[in-house]
Formats: sequence, structure tokens, C-alpha cells
Amino acid sequence: MTPRAGMLIAAGALVAGTVTVLPATTAGAGEPTPRPLPPLAWTGCATQAYPKLQCATLKVPLNHDDPAGRSITLALTQVPHTAKTFQGPLLVNPGGPGGSGRTMAGYVAASLPPKVAAEYDVIGFDPRGVGRSEPALDCLPGHFAPVRPDSVPSDADGERTAVERAQTFAAACGEKYADVLPYIDTVSTARDLDAIRHALGAPKVNYLGYSYGTYLGAVYARLYPDRVRRMALDSVVNPHGVWYEDNIAQDYAFDTRHKDFMAWVARQDAVYKLGTDPAAVEAAWYRMRDALRAAPAGGKVGPGELEDTFLPGGYYNGYWPRLATAFSSYVNDGDAAPLTEAYERYGEADASADNGYSVYTSVQCRDAAWPRDWSVWRKDSWDVHAKAPFSTWNNAWYNAPCAFWPVPSLTPPDVTNDQLPPVLILQATDDAATPYEGGVALHRLVRGSSLVVEEGGGNHGVTLGGNDCLDDHLATYLATGKVPRGKDGAEVDAVCEALPEPVPDPIAPAAEKATGKATEKSTEKAAEKAAEGSGKRVGALRAEATGVTLHGLLGHVR
Repeated sequence: MTPRAGMLIAAGALVAGTVTVLPATTAGAGEPTPRPLPPLAWTGCATQAYPKLQCATLKVPLNHDDPAGRSITLALTQVPHTAKTFQGPLLVNPGGPGGSGRTMAGYVAASLPPKVAAEYDVIGFDPRGVGRSEPALDCLPGHFAPVRPDSVPSDADGERTAVERAQTFAAACGEKYADVLPYIDTVSTARDLDAIRHALGAPKVNYLGYSYGTYLGAVYARLYPDRVRRMALDSVVNPHGVWYEDNIAQDYAFDTRHKDFMAWVARQDAVYKLGTDPAAVEAAWYRMRDALRAAPAGGKVGPGELEDTFLPGGYYNGYWPRLATAFSSYVNDGDAAPLTEAYERYGEADASADNGYSVYTSVQCRDAAWPRDWSVWRKDSWDVHAKAPFSTWNNAWYNAPCAFWPVPSLTPPDVTNDQLPPVLILQATDDAATPYEGGVALHRLVRGSSLVVEEGGGNHGVTLGGNDCLDDHLATYLATGKVPRGKDGAEVDAVCEALPEPVPDPIAPAAEKATGKATEKSTEKAAEKAAEGSGKRVGALRAEATGVTLHGLLGHVR
């Protein structure tokens, strides 16, 4: 999961008051309840898109097992409830790890039916290490500056260079944040969630998580099952594969989704003129990749940057028309400008992406064991690349710092749970960032959960993006707590049809391209959703208009 393509954070000053909170106790720990706290000091931080947004900060222990020790600060946002009926706080998380969630509160509140949103305080937050939370990690600024070495090693020297680059990043993190890295992990973040709950004065929380946010939610529910009121999980991380195996599963899934895109381009030959045979179109894409190795487009788009640019199309097919235009213009007209513009829009890293990647690696490398012998990575990557070449090596290098991480790994918690109220799980069958098997796996682990499937859907993060069927299930659940139930023995409780494929954009005249004003008809509302977030471009799916990304979780998921 990669975050850099989606880390487009909405602008706006977020000023906040601060309150200190003691850590909440884990269920069954027998510890005393934390003392009452003064209310969070919410201040206005409205944006043009979200005029009701408010901000606050919250101090939490860096190490929740040492509440009297060093504290860190979490940046929070909320859109407060307005209805007489109040259902409590709804905490929202966009994914990552490393995704900023402050803007997501505004997006979710604006996207839910007004009557439902009015009954909740919708709470967004930057997880520890992220964005406006302090400290915000940035291990090695400019790590993704173009042009990087080709992600697919051509020889031993090329592989050695890339390995040394990963080692340098890991060492920089260890040197800069030695005292912090042991506490940048999912369990610590889940305990932060409970500190937020406590600071809000709520006995229970409601929760909506996307991508990596589904795993964070599952871990929170395992730690504090009696503090969960409602929980909706969209585009689910497979808890059995955290994190090395999940990244390999992503490699196959993103390659399949890239082939889906190539097939769509072939069906639109009248517009893009790249041929009607999907295999031939795909071959043309790889020839473009080869050409960029010798002559990067615009001096900045080499093979790795090309993969960064097209990976977001695996998250959200609303990007396909613009990406297809860039592809066609380069191949048919020798015009690299649209390709460079697409990279700058979807793939180029900025400071927020550097921050997201720093947190992504910090969480994933700490959460679970990774192979420490590079020969294991080499063999696995070549084996997978032989079948799924689109982004396997790109993803391997994205995660490679974990082979050299300066902090030892933890053991992931078992998220099996039979103590929760009904949990709503939503999953697209062809999701590449969090493949379908993850939704099924969590459904089996959480007793009484309900699985709603978008049949034939290939996007990542499927609710609040224009699919009325899915949105109705989410709204009904948040309003009433009711989930759909399939027939006895059925694995799936409800099925929704996928949205139609995007409509191709006409290739803009050269003069219009030159001004960067080529139109993009296909709806990007799904991309505006909640947030990649970060972690990896896994986020490349959230809204550009709102500045939120969907990154999610693994090598690409962000």
C-alpha cells in the first residue's frame, strides 16, 4: 500500500486547545477507570468545503503502559451533532497507516444522509505520527524524489543500489526517532482511540474505518469489545496476512486490476486508438515503460514514477480516462506532457506523502515480523513478478525498509471476536488494495457480523462514493444498528451491483492539453471519500477535491 499518490490534504488552519488524558484500561484488566477530564477545547477551523468543522488537540502517553511518562499530541476534528437525538461520537479513519483523518470528519458528515449525520459527533483525527499530530514523522525528506532507479532490478548492481536505499531510509528513521519508533504501531493507535473516547466522555464509540482503518478498528474491538456501539468496516485488510503476505496478495490483485484497465482502454479504441486487443494494449504500456527508462518524461517520470502514476487507477477507476489520455498521447503522439501532468497529480510525493510513508513503514515494520534475510524478498519478488509484473518490485522496495528496521517487530493480536454488537463489513469483489478474501476472513472471525458485497466492483473504499445500495446499508446501520442478514448458511448477507464503468474523455486538442485544462468527466466523488490515506498510495483513492486520500494498507494500500 502506498500513500504518496493520495496524500492531498485539504488546506486550512487547524488550531486547537489541548487536554491531557490518562490511558483507558483494556477490557478485563481490572484497573481503575481513568479520572474525569475537562471537555476538549474545540475551536472553529472551518474550511470552505466544511464550514462546521471544529478542531482540538489531545495529549496521550507515548507509551500507554507508562502514563506518567512522555506524552504526544493528537490532532482532532469534529462536526458536532445538531439533532435532539444523539447517538454519540462516530470516529472515522481513512486508512494508511499514515493517512490524515482530520478532513475526513467533514467529508463523512457531508456525505451521510443529513438526518443520520445530525445524530452524531463525527470525529476525525490524525493518528500518532501523522499530519498535525506531534511529533509528525518525516524520516528522510525527498526519499521519492524523481527519477528513482528502475524498480525492476536489471542486474546485481541495480538491486544492491535499491537495497542500500532501503537501508538508508530505515537507518534515518532509527537515528531521528529512536525514542518514538517502539510506540508507532497499531495497538498503540488503538489505545489512542480509547483515549479519544474517554476524552469525549463517551461510554462507547461508533466507528467507520476504511482500508487499514478496518484493521485498526478490529484491533480496537479486540482490546475494548465492551466499548464498541457500532462499527462499519469498508475494504477490509486480511488479518491473517499482516503484513508481508498481504502485500504479496496485493501484487497479484493490482496486476489483475491493471489488466482490467488495459481491457477498458481496448474497448475504447475509438477514443484512445491503442488497439482492441487488451494484451496488445498492455504490451504498449510496457513498451512505454521501457522507453521511459532511457528518457524520463519531463525529466521526472521514469519507470518507477510511471508505476506510481498508474497505481491509483487500481484504487479507483474514475482515474482511468485521464490516465488513458496520458498513455495514448505518449504512445500515439509522442507527447509526454499529459503523462508528466498525471504523475504530478497522482504519483508525485510531497511533504505530506513523506510523512505518510514514514508512518506507514513505522507501523507496518513494527506491527508484525518481516523477513530479515534479503534473499527471501528477492526470491518471492521474482516469483511474483513472473506472474504479476505491474507493481511487484515497486511494492517490494516500498516495504523493503522493514527488512532492516531498527526496532524489533511485535506479534499481531488475534482479532477473533464474539463479544461485539453486529458489525457491518463492506467489500468489493475486485478490490486490489484489500482483496476480497480479507472481507470474508474478518466476517468469519467476528461473530454476528454482516458482509455486504459490491459484486464486480473494483474500487477501494466503496461507501459514500455514489453507490446508493451500499450507502443505504451504511446509513441504515448508523441510524438503527440493523444489519442485513442472508439466508441460513450464506456467506454473504447482501449484494449490491457495482457502479457503471467510467466514460472515456475525448482526447483534448494539443492547445488545450498545453494549458493543462483537459476535462475529466468521470465522477471522482469516490476518490473524494474519506481518505490511503497513507500508508501507501493505498490512499490514492480519496478525494482530490476534499484533499482526502484513501490509502490503505500494504505496500500500496496505503
